[in-house]
Amino acid sequence: MSLEFLLTSLIVAASPGTGVLFTLAAGLSRGSRASLIAAFGCAIGIVPHMAAAILGLAALLHTSALAFQLLKYLGVLYLLYMAWTTLKDHSALTVEPDHSPRSAAQVIVSAILINILNPKLSIFFLAFLPQFVRDDAASPLAQMLELSGVFMLMTFVVFAGYGLFAAAVRAHVVARPQVLTWMRRTFAGAFAALGVKLAFAER
Repeated sequence: MSLEFLLTSLIVAASPGTGVLFTLAAGLSRGSRASLIAAFGCAIGIVPHMAAAILGLAALLHTSALAFQLLKYLGVLYLLYMAWTTLKDHSALTVEPDHSPRSAAQVIVSAILINILNPKLSIFFLAFLPQFVRDDAASPLAQMLELSGVFMLMTFVVFAGYGLFAAAVRAHVVARPQVLTWMRRTFAGAFAALGVKLAFAER
């Protein structure tokens, strides 16, 4: 496994996006446990995209405009839904005990949906993983699975870092009503902006 792969994976995982935003929101609103659950859900949400790339299904998204557009607009709708619920749900950003009333399963499902409904991830893996498979590899499939597992682990660690940092400062930030309002609008606006960006994404 090359240093180039590790560095590229770290940059990709650390780049702000929907998963990072979701994990930060979980840490700020519900604490460290929720942030770790959100990070885990985002990492699990990568699995379908890696499977699609490994099985060649991502090639269909790359060549079929209909398939790509369908998945893309499902993702757009979900991001806009996240923006709306974040803006309207005044309980979404409050300081709560770590035993949040929102179940771990609900957090994980939301995190998985955020990643699944982003067709760019499948295409990214289709272009990204094969570059780091050695030409002399005894089993290219096994190596792709190994690389995918490392990328997932790195994503979890990076997202967990984001979330735990957010959880550490939440008592100082979220306790102020005006900050709560600003944060709610910021997160809602960020989800909406990511949805608009995805809507104009090209294959």
